[in-house]
Formats: sequence, structure tokens, C-alpha cells
Amino acid sequence: MGKYNEELQKAGVLLDLAGLLPSAEGRRVRFADGDRTVIDGPFPESKALIAGYWILQVESMDEAVDWAERAPFEALARIYPGEYGSTGEIEIRRVFELEGYDAST
Repeated sequence: MGKYNEELQKAGVLLDLAGLLPSAEGRRVRFADGDRTVIDGPFPESKALIAGYWILQVESMDEAVDWAERAPFEALARIYPGEYGSTGEIEIRRVFELEGYDAST
């Protein structure tokens, strides 16, 4: 994973990244009808957990997909075998920017 992150940095596309500790060390705050409930991890009912993130500045969605396909996902399964399985996915989304945003809509 470190080598992959270095490639992103050398290519000049990496703006930020962070790995997250296992959900056993986390908490969730659930909002429902004005009430707040704090839930301690781990979160076994979860179908998807976020292990970390990368923020890249690329020219297109296709370029973002190219980078995602190169990620060494299997490394997470070796580091955290109980938390992350041998399958997973990377969700690619654009960051909301105010530039070009029409506040009247």
C-alpha cells in the first residue's frame, strides 16, 4: 500500500489520504426523529465499512478509475484479516466544490 501511495504522490495527483482503524475502535452516532444514539463498535451488522480514503486531483473519472484499479486491495485483508475480507470495492466520487455552484437552484 505504501508503494501505491508513493506512486500517487510522484504522479502529482494525491491531495490527501488516511487509513482508518478497525470499526471495533469506532463509534457511530445515529440520528432519528430528533434523537441521538451512540453505538460502540465493532459494527457487525455493517455490509460495508470504510477502511480509508484517498483524495486525488485528476482530469477525469476515467483517470480516477485507472488509479483505483491499481490499488493493492489485497494488502488490507492481510493486515486486518478479521475486519476486511478478500473482496471489496473502492467507491469513486467527486468532491463537491462551490465553484460553478448556483446557490439559487
